[in-house]
Amino acid sequence: MRTLSLTASAVIFLLVTAMPIRSAPSIVIGLDADMSSGSARSGEAIRRGIVLAIEEINRSGGLLGRQLKLVVKDHRGNPARGIDNLAAFGKMQNLAAVVGGLHTPVVMAELPHIHQYRLVFLVPWAAGAAITDNGYSPNFVFRLSVNDSLAGPFLVDEAARRGHRRFGLLLEQTAWGRSNYQSIKSALGVRGLHLANLQWFHWGVSTLADKVSALEAAGADAILLVANAPEGATAIEALAELPPHRRLPVYAHWGITGGRFFDAARENIAKVDLYFLQTFSFLDPPFPARAEHMFQLYQKSFPGVQSQTDVFAPAGTAHAYDLIHLLAQAVAKAGTIERAAVRRTLETLPPMQGLLKHYATPFASGHHDALGMEDFRLARYDRQGAIVPMGKPRAER
Repeated sequence: MRTLSLTASAVIFLLVTAMPIRSAPSIVIGLDADMSSGSARSGEAIRRGIVLAIEEINRSGGLLGRQLKLVVKDHRGNPARGIDNLAAFGKMQNLAAVVGGLHTPVVMAELPHIHQYRLVFLVPWAAGAAITDNGYSPNFVFRLSVNDSLAGPFLVDEAARRGHRRFGLLLEQTAWGRSNYQSIKSALGVRGLHLANLQWFHWGVSTLADKVSALEAAGADAILLVANAPEGATAIEALAELPPHRRLPVYAHWGITGGRFFDAARENIAKVDLYFLQTFSFLDPPFPARAEHMFQLYQKSFPGVQSQTDVFAPAGTAHAYDLIHLLAQAVAKAGTIERAAVRRTLETLPPMQGLLKHYATPFASGHHDALGMEDFRLARYDRQGAIVPMGKPRAER
């Protein structure tokens, strides 16, 4: 009996040692963004930033002894599709977080579902103020992007600094447009400036000539534009068709940079004095060594990129890159990908040297926005469509 027992033990040992060793399952990061519709470039820019951060982390050994992988779902700018995507992510095993896309209306529709599934939701682009100031407790949404409560005042200040006093507002009729209306209206009142006229438009509009004319007729000396790429191109077309002396300068939110705006409006852009909000540029980064390191990674992962001007929508890529590194710090500190634990840890992260800035306290309880107005700047397009920053990126430089 003793001999038989030893033999059985030996057989069991041989069977176990002969079995292939299974590696730990990958930690999943989800992306829920427009990957194929009017703002698909924003989704691809975000995807590239995530990919670069994941590759970097995986080369260094991964997280918790596991590799990271990205799962992409396309909401096409449609809130219903976004909600379906979140339901799929909510049931997914080994999911650490979901990264969102450009569209504020999509994220706003998703908020109840984000919190139903207790998804750690990271925002690298959408700017609506209520995305983070959403009333949920605990709040599972964290943003490294522009907040409209600051974007409006920034655009007003930049336009006023250039001598403008009477503003025409051309805003999309969505949660994002309404968010900006409130912040711009408040900023104008505080600064003693005038709202000459307000014009709303819907997605897919074929012309904005009548609305541009209404702003001009009301005596506006500058236009504040809140639009995504398709409607932004329509607005610039309407201005370009006017005689040169009637073309009002435009100060735009950054939604126009999330699609093929320049391709659609190249000839018209050359005829209009257009400025727009940005946060990051490889052409004049706040930390050149970090930017050069990231650009080298970009070139290796995405062939055909010859220079920094070839990087489209660089802010989306940079924001996503820094967000994933912040998430990695939270997972490492928490020692788990359990969603509630990661959410709590994101509020107590140590300082991190990022691509955009030194994050002394990226997030805190009651404050889930990592960027402030000091991180904003104006930019313009050059003749080839590269986004060129104006002036220094920020005071801390």
